[in-house]
Amino acid sequence: MVSLLGSGDELLRVIERSFDADIHVRGNEITISGAPAETALVAELFEELTALLAGGAELTAGAVERIVPMLRRKSGVRPAEVLTLDILSSRGRTIRPKTLNQKRYVDAIDEHTIVFCIGPAGTGKTYLAMAKAVKALQAKEVSRIILTRPAVEAGERLGFLPGTLYEKIDPYLRPLYDALHDMIDPESIPRLMAAGTIEVAPLAYMRGRTLNDSFIILDEAQNTSTEQMKMFLTRLGFGSRIVVTGDVTQVDLPANQAGGLQLVQEILDGVEDIHFAWLNSHDVVRHRLVSDIVNAYEAYDARTRGTGGRAQRLAGDGRREPIRGRDRREAGRGASRGTRPGAQ
Repeated sequence: MVSLLGSGDELLRVIERSFDADIHVRGNEITISGAPAETALVAELFEELTALLAGGAELTAGAVERIVPMLRRKSGVRPAEVLTLDILSSRGRTIRPKTLNQKRYVDAIDEHTIVFCIGPAGTGKTYLAMAKAVKALQAKEVSRIILTRPAVEAGERLGFLPGTLYEKIDPYLRPLYDALHDMIDPESIPRLMAAGTIEVAPLAYMRGRTLNDSFIILDEAQNTSTEQMKMFLTRLGFGSRIVVTGDVTQVDLPANQAGGLQLVQEILDGVEDIHFAWLNSHDVVRHRLVSDIVNAYEAYDARTRGTGGRAQRLAGDGRREPIRGRDRREAGRGASRGTRPGAQ
């Protein structure tokens, strides 16, 4: 019961806040009273939590908070099945999907050659793809892992960076190294990179190559141009898989440039063996505030779109200039469509 309800009844309090029902615990017996629909959900929740404990999982407040919306949405998939799907066990920890959409994303990687995953920050897009890549390498399904992302600055101009070429590009690729260190023994990473088994490189280095027997991950794809996206996708060789991840709400391209990730959804829609996975604020697995921040920005975007014109913000010198957000990207998409023959 301590594992089920949490130390100091921490998990019980989370459950009570999530449902309009009275929950009474006496010894090893839990009694639920309230509206039939709510009591049925609470009972189902305790069954799922018991199944997780039986499978050796450790319950946390965050896990309980993620299970509740799964039950309310009635997806037909048991939360226990989602939270016990092991992707990779490494360095004393097990990497698993934590939401239903994450499980669907992971399953899509197994079932399709090219998978696009689009969602806000903190939803595990890159981390889960990296775990699948390492697992594929360990199972000898591929002979190497290639990790790449466009070298685009996030709203800042860093200027000249000292050092060798690899030292210059290292700041742009650091997030990929961080995830890699969580999944592979850090002492073996230099050896694997020296042998070419693992390659981390800027997107510009992909041109002219054919990548066979590889698991290829393109991160921060919202910062690719249409030409770069086409170039990258056409690197696909025999026995390879591609995962493309990005957040279309955090674009660092110039305001007049349409993003490759936004347009590729229209271009490749309906192409066989290509899958688009969508994550949202419910799939955020970072601090709870990250989900609230994502929702607040989405609500702001919805309000500004409803004003009938592009939202304005006050620049530092007192001038008004368009915000960089979804409106700019939609304008870029419309401009790109207008260039097609017969679009006028």
